[in-house]
Amino acid sequence: MNRNDRAITGFAMAGHGLVHTYELAVPILLTVWLVEFPVTSATLGTVVAVGYGLFGVGALPAGILVDRFGSRVLIVACTLGMGASFLLLALLPGVAGIALALAVWGVAASVYHPAGLTLISKGVEERGAAFAYHGMAGNVGIVAGPFVTALLLLAVEWRVAVAILAVPALAAGLVGSRVRFDEAAAVTAADGGDGGDAPTTDVGSLREFLTASRGVFTLGFLTVFALVMFNGLYYRGMLTFLPGLLSDFLAPLVGGAGSNGLGPVSEGPVAGEFDLSRYLYAGLLAVGIGGQYVGGRLTDAVDPERGVAVMLATLTAIAVLFVPASGALPALLAVSVALGFALFAMQPLTQATIAKYSPPEHRGLSFGYTYLAIFGIGALGASVTGAALTYGSPSTLFLLLAGFSGLGLALAVSLVVRDR
Repeated sequence: MNRNDRAITGFAMAGHGLVHTYELAVPILLTVWLVEFPVTSATLGTVVAVGYGLFGVGALPAGILVDRFGSRVLIVACTLGMGASFLLLALLPGVAGIALALAVWGVAASVYHPAGLTLISKGVEERGAAFAYHGMAGNVGIVAGPFVTALLLLAVEWRVAVAILAVPALAAGLVGSRVRFDEAAAVTAADGGDGGDAPTTDVGSLREFLTASRGVFTLGFLTVFALVMFNGLYYRGMLTFLPGLLSDFLAPLVGGAGSNGLGPVSEGPVAGEFDLSRYLYAGLLAVGIGGQYVGGRLTDAVDPERGVAVMLATLTAIAVLFVPASGALPALLAVSVALGFALFAMQPLTQATIAKYSPPEHRGLSFGYTYLAIFGIGALGASVTGAALTYGSPSTLFLLLAGFSGLGLALAVSLVVRDR
């Protein structure tokens, strides 16, 4: 890599890692909020869904902003905004304060993926290596978010912990504002300024936007859009309340009290307590790094929709088996590892499927729509599963998740049959 490539890659890696650090810190904090505030899982699930929803919904307009203002300024604004949101989380009172702070986080974080992927695709000559490092940074953030948050909660109260978590984003924003690089170094006149598969939009008016959108939504792409939406509902629904679920499942197996995420228990994990479930949660996310690697290799070996179908079948089986497996520690560990592997192996397979069923001239717009489905509509998974826990049981929640992945599996099978 040349100097410009290294500068852009490091800048984007920092932003990507931070986005996923904060995204996955929230489920750990949720286990504390369920104890501290006299509200139901349904209420807090809806509060969390607001932030996660804005994270997805904002991806589509963010692509337009990237074309107008450039990537660097938006990524700097993203990191500063995420840091500010966690400072607000530390300062604002009550559940309403949590809702507002997470909404600010969602808006700020939504900018990153369109801006970061556009920056790499247009500014880096060794794009393959840059995307690889960029993905690794995201994986580090996915693991670091819950792990670092759990460690901080051993030492300090949760408001102090989130204030500390705000520091890296604020520092990255300030440093990033001083970094200099050429955002379009890899774009040549010969390719017309096309930056590859980055999720940007090449339309200049509402009419052109609507025309391009009609071109994107073929029957095949509409099927993929619905498929990734159900996968997003599963992803967000599973990960949001999983730390609390694991705490309650582990309590009778290893001793100690569970969280109050599942119903009537006496105490939940609070600052200063070691809670094994938080580290198991971080561990299964770490397994996802291997899952992403295997999923990426599978995209070169099989038709992506076939790989997606296999992974959705696996995720459906995991959801059905999770509660029965919770009765024995080895079985619970095994199903948790399988979940982490399969959930993240899906990502490269779905990305390849989106690319296959989208027109090359509107590839960026296609990814913008699918980010909207996965993270925007998918954010409702947090609210729906919170309601399932409040008015049902863990079995209700996991059967609901199995329904989401089962519907996605049916759509994936339809693509396989259609492709014959």
